[in-house]
Amino acid sequence: MNRAPSLSPRGGPTSPGSAPNPNPRPGALRRWVLAFCIIRFDLEQGQVVEECYPPDSLTPDHQLVVAFSSFPDSMSRHHPRHRSSIHDSIFSFRFPSADIRDGFVYGYVFNRQRQDERLPRGGEQKSVVILSHSPYTSVFRPLLQILGPLCFDIGRTALELVASHVAAWPSPAPGRALDLPIGGAALRAHLPPAPDDPAPAQFPPPNASVAFGLFHEADLFASFRGILLHLWTLWELMVVGEPLLVIAPTPTQCSEAVAALVSLLAPLLCSVDFRPYFTIHDPDFARLNSLPEGYRFPPMVLGVTNLFFLKALRNIPHVISVGSPSLNATRALPASPRSPSTAQISRPGRQLLFDRLSPSSLLNAVKMRREGPLTLMTKHTEAIWSSYNPTTKPDTAILNRLVDAGVSQRIDESMSVVNNEILRRHFLELTTNFLAPFGPYMRATTPSETNSPFGSPPALPPFKADEFLSSLAARGPGKFLSKRTRSNWLDLYRRFLEGKNFMPWFQKKRAAAEQEQQRLWRQARMSADIQKLISNMSELEIVDSFNAIEQHLLAEIQSANDSIESSATSSKLKADLQAVFKVLPKDLQELLLANPIRAGLLRSSPESPKLPGHPSIQCMVHHS
Repeated sequence: MNRAPSLSPRGGPTSPGSAPNPNPRPGALRRWVLAFCIIRFDLEQGQVVEECYPPDSLTPDHQLVVAFSSFPDSMSRHHPRHRSSIHDSIFSFRFPSADIRDGFVYGYVFNRQRQDERLPRGGEQKSVVILSHSPYTSVFRPLLQILGPLCFDIGRTALELVASHVAAWPSPAPGRALDLPIGGAALRAHLPPAPDDPAPAQFPPPNASVAFGLFHEADLFASFRGILLHLWTLWELMVVGEPLLVIAPTPTQCSEAVAALVSLLAPLLCSVDFRPYFTIHDPDFARLNSLPEGYRFPPMVLGVTNLFFLKALRNIPHVISVGSPSLNATRALPASPRSPSTAQISRPGRQLLFDRLSPSSLLNAVKMRREGPLTLMTKHTEAIWSSYNPTTKPDTAILNRLVDAGVSQRIDESMSVVNNEILRRHFLELTTNFLAPFGPYMRATTPSETNSPFGSPPALPPFKADEFLSSLAARGPGKFLSKRTRSNWLDLYRRFLEGKNFMPWFQKKRAAAEQEQQRLWRQARMSADIQKLISNMSELEIVDSFNAIEQHLLAEIQSANDSIESSATSSKLKADLQAVFKVLPKDLQELLLANPIRAGLLRSSPESPKLPGHPSIQCMVHHS
């Protein structure tokens, strides 16, 4: 954000000349936001939707899901502890919806818990919620920091005011940085790329703020600070699409941890169903809770705070506990216990290795392994329970580059920014190298200088899993992965091919490559020198070129695209068609002109001289 935004409830934004439309068009608003809600927790009635803007934008079922997902779970271990206090937190959730193009609605919550003995029952809770079909945390988190407090000041008017600003924003531009005006300031947001973006991830990234996947801004280091050695195992579990249960003391911590897990996959598309904050009131809970003993749990990543899930979802094979019961929900873990007078920067990577080998850590590990995740019922600790045999080894060089200030929140957060950049850069490189063997199956080709761009582009190579694995086994994983994987590295590819993430990603990338190939060949046709091409063609090739150019021209005309680019393409193709027509013999020209549609395409200028080498062409013509 450029500076602290300010909004005026009367008369729009404080900056002159930027007043938004007081009655925003619903279509303009829905480009970014489906609805704004204010929800109150009533001790007698439960969750009550006080306001929803635009009105009637949510079905009753959706209102129910949103209401239950917008408050800390009843068994969360995070509550204000002072006799008079206010605690604000921001978290997110996600639920399926058949009414949305991509099938899911994203909810972003500003929750305020106020404890005051003067209030009825000693306190109150309210949440302000933004609902969107887009996972744009970099936009909606800072927007909530404006909207949340404003709603507690002026109520529904804040929803209408912010909605008028959002409706005035340009359409989302995936993969680009946008400055979105809000009041007298602007939100600077880097949107994640579209799933079908054909551009490969550039490594190294030109800018640390450039997003290569979802939730690029998630605090990776803070979320897993206590289990950094297991990050590579978590990366593998996400790549192959294994079910994961993420337990944290607060909705803020569990939703941030789930977002961080998803961000590890960049630039791989995450097709596993992930729920940053999942409660017992979610409609899917009953189905998951009733799975038969021994039944394979569906590929999902569930972020929870309610310890009841440890017993209810016993079938889930991998459990991770993160975060700290500390009141400060903006940080997943407390600072290291050092006094300011002895402040110094340490290397958490080395300390992690030493701590892991200490006698007390070994005893704790044995105890936790014996008791399993149920040990969390008595004391929260950061750990992972999984029988998965990882292929990737923790990169100690990366861990040793991490820094841990642990002096104050301000310094600790600045160190977290540095550490996040180190970790994100590493896992982006790891995923990019892991996906590199699939490159030949989605590589667009361009016509060579000696080939005609008017023919059909070659098909992309067919993909067969068995052949791919055999070929990969023969040539090895590559230099980068060979240093970081064990001898069973091929098992990771095998699991990936069988998992939930592979086929949706592969199909989208193939479709994007085919579209990119069509664009490259179309571009080549625009720059082709037709006279030079046909001077080197045989008689049959010239006739084939005539038919191919005619088909491209008809397709361009039938596309009904009135853009300048399409008009220029049609004009170029028409000129090329006429140039080829003029080198054909008279009797063949007359035969072609018998077709009225073709005659219209060939409305032409005076005949030009025949090219050398083709004084008289006698050949067959394909009739359409």
